[in-house]
Amino acid sequence: MAKKSVASLQTGSKRLSKAIKMVKSPKSGAYTFVEAIMDPSKVNDFLAKK
Repeated sequence: MAKKSVASLQTGSKRLSKAIKMVKSPKSGAYTFVEAIMDPSKVNDFLAKK
């Protein structure tokens, strides 16, 4: 029987968080959403950064 290739690629599960913040455009004044997937320890730095 053949092994599934997907099962051998998984090295371990890591917990990730999706951070979403609103950024105001300097040109039009409209708000846009910036999304990023990152390690939970870096979320506060991402949200504090302008």
